[in-house]
Amino acid sequence: MQDPTAFSPSRPCPLSQVKQWNFETDVIVVGFGAAGACAAIEAAGAGARVMLFERASGSGGTAALSGGDIYMGGSGGTPVQTHAGFEDTTEDFARYLTMAGGPAPDPAKVHLYAEGSRAHFDWLTAQGVPYKLSYLPGKRIEPPTDDCLIWTGSELAWPFAQGAKPCPRGHLPQVTGRAKGRFLMDVLTRRVEALGIDIRYDSRAQALVADETGRVHGVVMRIDNETRFARATRGVILCMGGFAMNREMVARHAPKLLRSNDPIGNPGDDGSGIRMGLSVGGAAIHMDEGFCTLPFCPPESHAKGILINQNCQRFINEDCYHGRVGNEALKQIGDTIYLLADNDIFERPLEYSRIEIKAVGETWEEVERELGVPEGALIATVAAYNRHAAQGEDPFFHKQAKYLKPLDAPPFVALDCSIGKAFYAFFTLGGLDTLPTGEVLTEDRQIVTGLFAAGRTACGLPRWGSGYSSGMSVGDSTFFGRQAGLRAAKAPPA
Repeated sequence: MQDPTAFSPSRPCPLSQVKQWNFETDVIVVGFGAAGACAAIEAAGAGARVMLFERASGSGGTAALSGGDIYMGGSGGTPVQTHAGFEDTTEDFARYLTMAGGPAPDPAKVHLYAEGSRAHFDWLTAQGVPYKLSYLPGKRIEPPTDDCLIWTGSELAWPFAQGAKPCPRGHLPQVTGRAKGRFLMDVLTRRVEALGIDIRYDSRAQALVADETGRVHGVVMRIDNETRFARATRGVILCMGGFAMNREMVARHAPKLLRSNDPIGNPGDDGSGIRMGLSVGGAAIHMDEGFCTLPFCPPESHAKGILINQNCQRFINEDCYHGRVGNEALKQIGDTIYLLADNDIFERPLEYSRIEIKAVGETWEEVERELGVPEGALIATVAAYNRHAAQGEDPFFHKQAKYLKPLDAPPFVALDCSIGKAFYAFFTLGGLDTLPTGEVLTEDRQIVTGLFAAGRTACGLPRWGSGYSSGMSVGDSTFFGRQAGLRAAKAPPA
């Protein structure tokens, strides 16, 4: 029996050391989450023989833990958008995606996604994913009903609304309850099974197999406590998740995320897929970026409150997406974050938010004293906000007029949203640099022959935490997983 410790995701196995292949196929997909499922479906549909390896005992990945929403639109709108009376142009969709991509969006991926998203909706329905022709207005997180269309980002908020015409783009599959990601994965899993794709569970990828030129030929697998060698004549597609569950990698690449103790993911999100890509010369980009949420809203009324840091200063327009709020909170000096509200807008926070009342008073002076902050600091911030809100203005952060209300109805409350106390959940956004076709690139942007990546193993559309919208990750994973599967199926055989 070969020593399993001889193989590492950070070191490829030389092709010359493979004496015999245990499996041979056209395309190998590693990881049976949303990206892997869609890559396998498209590769098989293009005529390739496909093997799908998954380290867990069943399908799902982190997509199964998600809300199941997929960010879609453009081309005039999906059937759900148009039924609700929204027209979503490809140009506005692309503009929003560009802004959401932050300082360095990928123009090629943005435009391909914006142009192909409407057809992606049709593809998903063809796989069996049902979408109800219904729309839920307002601010929501994973509604338990079977409705479809919701606002899932900062489309209506500054500065995004000034750059692109707002439109809701979060599409939830038609199923009641909150386990919509699991439902989505069950539908995709049934489709993979119906295509007769060779699925191998309880199979952990240990290393890539590459020749002296760097071309990838296969994967070293650990199955039933034995080392197996799997050959892919056309390509290996890595869909192995991000690295949120690998604290050492987070500390090395995205240390700001360590301020959160609530990673979102499954045990497979350990960065091994990214490390495999690096081992054969692939480049990783935006490894410092991640999504981080502070679910202070809903209740929607809390968007009428104000968020302050330890210096009692506002730092964000509170009507934007809760993930943008979470990321901006991580940038503040110190861990103290408070949400200030009055009796008119206060509601009990979401239970899982871990947001508790810190101080209450009949005047803001009483709240200030109870918090123990510097005298006059909180009073000055509230007074300035109330003065402008009474005029329907927010000259500092440009919050929408409908969320502007003077906080003048006692009693007053400070809710503790501090880092380390409230629920700040995160996952990583950095990954392997890829073409829109999924081909992994080197530092000088040359293709690593035989290697593809999708999902959070790659750095896709969502690459800036402050611009993220719910549904972008599952949307990116399903859409670009498909592109990787199609390109790998058509790659020249080794």
